[in-house]
Amino acid sequence: MTGVVVVGAQWGDEGKGKIVDWLSSRADVIVRFQGGHNAGHTLVIGNKTFKLNLLPSGVVRGGKLSIIGNGVVVDPWRLLEEIDNMAKEGVSLGPDDLVLADNACLILPWHRDIDAAREQAAGDAQIGTTRRGIGPAYEDKVGRRAVRVADLADPAALDLKIERLIAHHRPLRVGLGLDEPDPVALKRDLLALAPRILSYAQPVWMRLEQAVKLGRRILFEGAQGVMLDVDHGTYPFVTSSNVVSGQAAAGAGVGPGAVNYVLGLVKAYTTRVGAGPFPTELNDEIGQRIGAQGNEFGTNTGRARRCGWFDAVMVRQACAVSGVNGLALTKLDVLDGFEEIRICTGYRLGDERIDRFPAGMTDQANVTPIYETMRGWKQSTRGARSWTQLPGEAVKYVRRLEELVGKPVALLSTSPEREDVILMRDPFERQV
Repeated sequence: MTGVVVVGAQWGDEGKGKIVDWLSSRADVIVRFQGGHNAGHTLVIGNKTFKLNLLPSGVVRGGKLSIIGNGVVVDPWRLLEEIDNMAKEGVSLGPDDLVLADNACLILPWHRDIDAAREQAAGDAQIGTTRRGIGPAYEDKVGRRAVRVADLADPAALDLKIERLIAHHRPLRVGLGLDEPDPVALKRDLLALAPRILSYAQPVWMRLEQAVKLGRRILFEGAQGVMLDVDHGTYPFVTSSNVVSGQAAAGAGVGPGAVNYVLGLVKAYTTRVGAGPFPTELNDEIGQRIGAQGNEFGTNTGRARRCGWFDAVMVRQACAVSGVNGLALTKLDVLDGFEEIRICTGYRLGDERIDRFPAGMTDQANVTPIYETMRGWKQSTRGARSWTQLPGEAVKYVRRLEELVGKPVALLSTSPEREDVILMRDPFERQV
């Protein structure tokens, strides 16, 4: 058995959808292990573009088992909508194709209400959530009052869960100026969708235990990026779950021995959506050019992403805390035509040079990048599928990133198209 975990090693939006789709051709099982429908993965396959939120990126391959693990918080309405949208595109997902963990927690309309109201009330201090209820759903999970998938089959248990939810949510809603929660309507709506949701529900840990015993290749798919991890990211401007590779085991229901390789995804530059520190951000025409050439707009929100130069300090730290073995470098083609390209190799914090992203909120906001400059390249790298098709300066850039991060590039993506990938090392090949 080979288990490969794919994690973003920046602030998300590194191109995980395409890479997971590409790797899924080599996998037997694809598992989403954390996050919710705040994740946005875009797949370009021929003349079709698929935008996924909850569904694992491997669903479009066919013949693969796709799993939504217990570490994911699931909006059941959104999940069914996404399944229906895939059917319209000719991708039918039945219980043999898609499995939902029966112990996964649900995102409810009440969570969306609170998420949006909190952000609105925060004014200029907003974190920049997608307002889809992910944070409040995780709060209810750790508060031991969440409705789980299995509860949809037990109306009596559902009554108890909703009663506990009301005790917590009623004062929250009053304080935020929201309407009184309606438990009758909530139960009615949940029971209405229960038959379809439950048709996908299974003990995922049992399916994965069987897959491990049979020697299947398992691909664990994360959402967001390590620097948005609730522990290791730029707190409080982070997501509400653990993004690091260690979460793959807990969020899927397997032991850590099921993971053999961790692939860290990075863009050839850096982007971020929403608020929070961003040392290499470019608030100038170069940043605008990167954004335009890279089509840097959020899959979910449509917000323009903040753009900047590659930050080797941040990526090196993300790789360390997530145990990354190799990198998947994406969007190299976006840097085509630049005269010069800069790389952040360290930070200044006051009079001190540091080689880490500090934990303190004020220090994170005050670090300034130390750059080295490399020559750019005029030739196009777009669509290259072999190392020899890359311009010499592009090769030097990739090699320098490997040196600074301390990890080899295993995969290099040169366009959004499915097969435009240069393979240096197959993560699914067992290493002696």
